[in-house]
Amino acid sequence: MELKYDANGLIPAVVQDVESGQVLMVAWMNPEALRLTRETGEAHFWSRSRQEMWRKGATSGNVMQVRGILVDCDADTLLLQVVPAGPACHTGATSCFFRTLE
Repeated sequence: MELKYDANGLIPAVVQDVESGQVLMVAWMNPEALRLTRETGEAHFWSRSRQEMWRKGATSGNVMQVRGILVDCDADTLLLQVVPAGPACHTGATSCFFRTLE
């Protein structure tokens, strides 16, 4: 199957706790991030703001062990099923999705 990357060579990756099913975060991957993730078993992403590769948890220690990678029906979004070592959000929250739109 050929993945459909956007014009910038990126594909969105929804990250889910494999045990609880909770959606933890959404990030972007380029082919290199996907390759590193598959090779190491730890989540790697492309930072659009810093324009560089990052391994989730490299600074915080909150790495994500990848247990599975699913592809949606259009092959333009990934779902990473992970075991997180700590909070996913840079705020310290378990998930980046903790606010309700009023």
